[in-house]
Amino acid sequence: MTIAALEALTFGLGRLAEAAGGAGHRLCLLTGDRAVYRHELAHLTPEALAALDIVDVDTFDESACAAALAAVPDLRGLVNSTDTWSVPGADLAAKLGLPGPDPAAVRLLRDKSRVRTLLHERGLSRGRALTVPADPADPSNPAHASASSAASAASAAAEILSEIGLPAVLKDSAGTSSRNVWPVRDEQQLHAALAEAAQRAFAGRLFAEPFFSGPVYSAETLSWEGETRLLGVLSRQMSPEPSVREEAAAFPVAFPAPELDLLQDWVGRVLATAGHDTGFAHVEFVLTTEGPELVEINRRIGGALVGEALCRALGTNVYEAMVDTALGRRPALLDSPVDASSGPATGFVLVYPGRRGTLTGWTGLDTLSAFPGSPEWYPTALPGRRVEHLDDQRGCTGIVLAEAATAELALHRALSAAGSVRPVVAADDEG
Repeated sequence: MTIAALEALTFGLGRLAEAAGGAGHRLCLLTGDRAVYRHELAHLTPEALAALDIVDVDTFDESACAAALAAVPDLRGLVNSTDTWSVPGADLAAKLGLPGPDPAAVRLLRDKSRVRTLLHERGLSRGRALTVPADPADPSNPAHASASSAASAASAAAEILSEIGLPAVLKDSAGTSSRNVWPVRDEQQLHAALAEAAQRAFAGRLFAEPFFSGPVYSAETLSWEGETRLLGVLSRQMSPEPSVREEAAAFPVAFPAPELDLLQDWVGRVLATAGHDTGFAHVEFVLTTEGPELVEINRRIGGALVGEALCRALGTNVYEAMVDTALGRRPALLDSPVDASSGPATGFVLVYPGRRGTLTGWTGLDTLSAFPGSPEWYPTALPGRRVEHLDDQRGCTGIVLAEAATAELALHRALSAAGSVRPVVAADDEG
């Protein structure tokens, strides 16, 4: 028997393969680029390696994926743990008669503008969404003509000021990795953001929403048929504006019990309203002076090293719940007595270069063992890769993870260790 995965997150493939093997299934990964999983593949345990098959296919071609899945022997489930492939994954599961989410619900969650509007209508958000009238993603839009572009941008700015106000955030309704996100605090920034957006390609469409002030967190949850369990809360350290990249995170945040109960209730209502009733969810939110406000919902386990943080803190392979869900059965983790304070806490820091150019390597990796917390290095880029983007997660070259008894101490350790690591980038004029 086999469980297939339509791509996967950069880290966690080994744990997913072990979970599939533990359930008596093979794991078949469909991927258009094996290099994404180079770190995971290089560190597979013998058990995970024995349970894994890889099929190379254009995963943006749904017909090719359907044909590849049809050729998988005794296929019982389809794991879909990414945002980019969530909609085609839901469609493929439905077509093949496999357990899976309602494709319409997945489409809703992939549209941040629709989710914001829905939550506002149901009283779960103080802010609404406003689609920017001139869609920069449409090359036929007259806004691309120089004469009408200025008028269109001025009209969009006026509507945003009137309907949303400042500060605001402009973003791609289907964006990932913090791409195409502009926080704006004054009219000058607003016009600059609109001008920059007009030159970008979008996965969805440009929209505006209020900027909510406060620290950013993410609720890591697991649901089954509408019942949701809050597994823990992850802290998220963002870069100074105007960049919007994620810098560091730690798990689990030690909220007082009353506040944690409030978050459990809030995230359950948010997910129910948005139509997510089964599987993992990574719910990003701002904790404002008036309570939590949603940033976005990802119907998957958290990215970067969130899955690893969950496994360590809970003392179990949480990817077993992903396998259970793919097989259409209630995840055992939902009823497990484990809690996020039982295992080691983790902190991790994303390492970015200071300039654009070609990555040639890193300095300081050989000194990590001198730091407390057993720091580990998880590369996300290979030497020779061109670094173009410094303002979002695409510029990340690797992650340093450290452990401690609490998330606060783990983050301190990770920050200390990561401070010794420097990406070496050759500028264009250096040959």
